[in-house]
Amino acid sequence: MVTAIRPTATAPGTADRRVFPPGFLWGTATAAYQIEGAAAEDGRTPSIWDTYSRTPGKVRNGDTGDIATDHYHRWREDVAIMADLGVGAYRFSLAWPRVQPTGRGPAVQKGLDFYRRLTDELLEKGIQPVATLYHWDLPQELENMGGWPERATAERFAEYAGLAAEALGDRVYTWTTLNEPWCSAFLGYASGVHAPGRTDPVAALRAAHHLNLAHGQAVQALRAGLPGDAQVSITLNVHHVRPLTASPEDADAARRIDALANRVFTGPLLGGAYPEDLLRDTAHLTDWSFVRDGDTAAIRQPLDFLGVNYYTPTLVSAATEGAGHGSDGHGDSAHSPWPGADAVNFHLPPGDRTAMGWAVDPSGMYELLLRLKTDFPDLPLVITENGAAFDDYIDPHGEVVDPDRIAYLHGHLTAVHRAIRAGVDVRGYFLWSLLDNFEWGYGYSKRFGAVYVDYPTGRRTPKASARWYAEVARTGTLPALDVT
Repeated sequence: MVTAIRPTATAPGTADRRVFPPGFLWGTATAAYQIEGAAAEDGRTPSIWDTYSRTPGKVRNGDTGDIATDHYHRWREDVAIMADLGVGAYRFSLAWPRVQPTGRGPAVQKGLDFYRRLTDELLEKGIQPVATLYHWDLPQELENMGGWPERATAERFAEYAGLAAEALGDRVYTWTTLNEPWCSAFLGYASGVHAPGRTDPVAALRAAHHLNLAHGQAVQALRAGLPGDAQVSITLNVHHVRPLTASPEDADAARRIDALANRVFTGPLLGGAYPEDLLRDTAHLTDWSFVRDGDTAAIRQPLDFLGVNYYTPTLVSAATEGAGHGSDGHGDSAHSPWPGADAVNFHLPPGDRTAMGWAVDPSGMYELLLRLKTDFPDLPLVITENGAAFDDYIDPHGEVVDPDRIAYLHGHLTAVHRAIRAGVDVRGYFLWSLLDNFEWGYGYSKRFGAVYVDYPTGRRTPKASARWYAEVARTGTLPALDVT
């Protein structure tokens, strides 16, 4: 039996060699809507991303996830690739509208059977399944009833969590409730660059609270339906926010964004209360009366670890008169994803960039992990996403050589290793992503995968970075960088 994520031992000799501790978990990750396809098979109904991607002008080139990488039919091939790479764990998400198409009522067994087959194959290959309940694919019927800004959606999510635990609890021992609720709330309901594409800052704040509440209620449902040794977590895209200068004005800008990006979640999840400065900053928008007595107690549930997603830092300053707000790296929109932070400018950090235009800055990973240890010293961490998009292509030899991605991974794994040596309890690392896939509003134009996918044929080709990562995972040792 594959066990859940456990504490790692301190490896000897790490002062001279970048050796990761024994028991450190090496994995890779995906999300249902980005890879599964089969959008209308076996009872699955539309999610908000099916609707959004079919709305003209929302997704580059009009791309949808109707087929994606066809993982729904090619799952056995994809598990074989993981086994060949030797990764120890696979983080995937369940598609809510595949399991419970209307977001209410009994589960569809054909949908659950897909995940049963997938997890059985993973276990047979010695790969630990790590299930995420929600990676942004809300059943459209629930959005029609108000979506995440409404309390009822949190209640429906808890019911869905219970169904998933009942069906898969004998196979899956590590669970994540939500992936990056910041994106669901603020990109989905404030800036509109993610599904469902609404642009209402108050709705975004309401959505953030009800996502928090959904997590807390789902943890209770999971604990009730899972074995006692199962592990439950949430994954946050914790922003590493830096002020542009040391001025008090820029420090306050960083404080505002930190509250909206991070502490709106970590406050109630881990501390039992929303930050007072967040409530003050947004008081002109809402009185937060949607937070009812008992909500924060329900949200604050014990976690076995915190999932951390990191790609690039966030650089901010106080707005100057006549200056534009700049890009925050989350898509182009006339509407801000930052309610109550209109007086903040975003800046592009210096240095190399990925195909997403994001700065390559491993120091942000290191500093972020140290901050999390300071803020939450007793909470283990797992890097649940880290990776980069580059303009990959198959060369005349039939290979995909991606030295920039290898350099990116090397730098960020070095940062993780430094953090472990500094005493941060990091227990695992999941590479994003296993496969090139549907990259949300960018469609199929951005490639994050360790495995190249030729979309017309579905053919998979492991990139040079996949082979490099496989060797790191096999040995638990980060070699000197050589991408020649």
